[in-house]
Parts: sequence; structure tokens; C-alpha cells
Amino acid sequence: MGRNLIETIMGGVVLLVAVFFLVFAWSQADLGAVKGYPLRASFLSVGGLANGGDVRINGIKVGSVMDQTIDSTSFNAVVRMSIRPDIRLPEDTTATIASDGLLGGKYVKLDPGRSARMIPADGTITNTRNYKSLEEMVGEIIFLATDAGKPAGAAGGERGK
Repeated sequence: MGRNLIETIMGGVVLLVAVFFLVFAWSQADLGAVKGYPLRASFLSVGGLANGGDVRINGIKVGSVMDQTIDSTSFNAVVRMSIRPDIRLPEDTTATIASDGLLGGKYVKLDPGRSARMIPADGTITNTRNYKSLEEMVGEIIFLATDAGKPAGAAGGERGK
């Protein structure tokens, strides 16, 4: 009986420590959506960007992706994001869809410009760079490598004639 009681108490202590660790990790992870002002940006492709994904400046989370829609006239992907209220972005800010490495998730990378005018709440980031998937980049590299290996006139130039 005494051995079962000790095992039960130890099991309870282990569970208590595990719950404490989970609560601590959740509070420190900054996983929640950022409360702030909304902005939009339009991209040709968002390449797997998820709602709730990070919006970062120089690697620091300053916002989160609220939702993604399709513009009915241009058929571009429109990303709505929430930016911390203490971060004011210049009008010439550039937005890019970036990746956390080969297997990492996608996030919106913001490169603030130098304009004195700021983007208002509910405004649009007009300078965007389109996302290129790994497959597209590998395809371009293979194309360039095979094209570079051809003789000087084989690519259709004037030298080979």
C-alpha cells in the first residue's frame, strides 16, 4: 500500500510539473495573434502562407496574418495582416512572402522604406515582391545551368552563324 501511495504522489508531481511547463512555454512562445491595426498587401502567390502566420521586420514578429482572399478583378492573393500599434510603416515599405528554411513555415517579411509619410490603418502596402517556390527556383537554376553549357551560338545568338 505504501509503495502505491508513493507512486501516485510521484505521478501527480510529474503531471503538475508538465502542466506548469506547458503553461510557461505557451506564455513565452508569443503564439497568439497580434492586436493592432490592419493592413493589406497583394501578391501573385502566397505559397502556403497560413492564417495566424508571422509578420516580421528584421526577424522580429511585429504582426500576424489575419486572413487571405482573392481579388475578384486581378485574381491576386490579398493578405490582411494586423500590425502592432507601436509600429508605423512608411508608405514605401516592401512586403515579401519568405520561408523559415526548407521545411519551415511561411511568413510576411516587411522591409520598411524611408518615406516620411506613413501607411494609414486599413491601408495597403503597394510594394510587394512575389513568392517563388523552391521548385520554381530549382527549375530556373537547371535552365540557366543547361543554357550556360551550350556553345556560344547554340542559344540563338549571332556569334554561332
